[in-house]
Amino acid sequence: MGQNQALFLYLPAGKDTMKAFLALEDGSIFKGRSFGAEGEKSGEVVFNTSLTGYQEILTDPSYKGQIVTMTYPLIGNYGINEEDVESQKPQAEAFIVRENSPIASNFRSTLKLDDYLAKHKIVGIEGIDTRMLTRKLRNKGSLKGIISTIDLDEKSLVKKAKACQGVEGVDLVKVVTCKEPYVWNTSKYAETLNSKYENLNKSEIRKSKFKVAAYDYGIKFSILQNLVRVGCEVTIYPADYPVEKILKTDPDGIFLSNGPADPAAVTYAIENIKKLIGKKPIFGICLGHQLLGLALGGKTYKLKFGHHGGNQPVIDLKTKKVAITAQNHGFAVDIDSIPKGTVELTHINLNDKTVEGMKHLLLPIFSVQYHPEAGPGPHDAHYLFNDFAELMKNNA
Repeated sequence: MGQNQALFLYLPAGKDTMKAFLALEDGSIFKGRSFGAEGEKSGEVVFNTSLTGYQEILTDPSYKGQIVTMTYPLIGNYGINEEDVESQKPQAEAFIVRENSPIASNFRSTLKLDDYLAKHKIVGIEGIDTRMLTRKLRNKGSLKGIISTIDLDEKSLVKKAKACQGVEGVDLVKVVTCKEPYVWNTSKYAETLNSKYENLNKSEIRKSKFKVAAYDYGIKFSILQNLVRVGCEVTIYPADYPVEKILKTDPDGIFLSNGPADPAAVTYAIENIKKLIGKKPIFGICLGHQLLGLALGGKTYKLKFGHHGGNQPVIDLKTKKVAITAQNHGFAVDIDSIPKGTVELTHINLNDKTVEGMKHLLLPIFSVQYHPEAGPGPHDAHYLFNDFAELMKNNA
């Protein structure tokens, strides 16, 4: 029996298997089965190498504008729960898997992946050769694509894939940022996640002693929980919120969050960060790191296929220690473009030597490209939140 035939045997008896097509801008067509919602969605197709954590990946706002391919072959086997979310709803445009598990087995599970995607109108496709797709993306780079259950005309779909906007030059921060400021510590979202962090709350969380103003470019819930862990009361602000109003609240530090798409397109954020430099300690992660680089006079560039997964090796150039990190980004900072005498390189990626961290030579400012909150991913870089707390303490 062939491999594709065997996959059909996992489907429960009587389950409808609607066709779904994935078309790429290079003309490639992948034919599979629909799961989740019916419909049509386009975006930049990327692959994620994490073995678990599909719920955190789906709800990460950094994936806005992108269709996510999971390289691990079986997805959905432990279902969906209320705690493992990184935002209020799924943010990825669509989802590609080799096999969607029809059985969800976990004591915290309240919903199957199929039903979760359908509930939030996320189109999924399964039963395609994700290894072939991943290899194509590695060789050619990330490609624009479209998944459809309603238009199965190959020429039509390729034309639509070529015409979709992608992420270059696109500001998607304005889509995912919050509308009004709010305090994370007392928000309904923090209360929902308290059970997940129950043991952490008892043993590690310090009393709030730092006021942190966080710019929301697509901020993840687990980042906020880690800031609380090191003693921060975090107020979250929309991406275009005036700096002058934030400084009037006299925060101890500024946090620049992760987020989607092209940092160079988020011009208002860059201008805001320029006004903050030299005023308060600053810590940036992912898109926040890239925006900081631009605010310091540097440039960013698009990576061939980006870094998406929980197994990226990063070396600390000072300690020579290597951390295995979680990452999700398609752009990188060109540190050589930042004026000399401004910053120093602190971390690099051991796979491709791209910039993974930098700090200001004169001011209490540092940033990293990877995700120390580990949602999902290894916990090797949790210490960076403690470093931010020390920075605020020393610059009070």
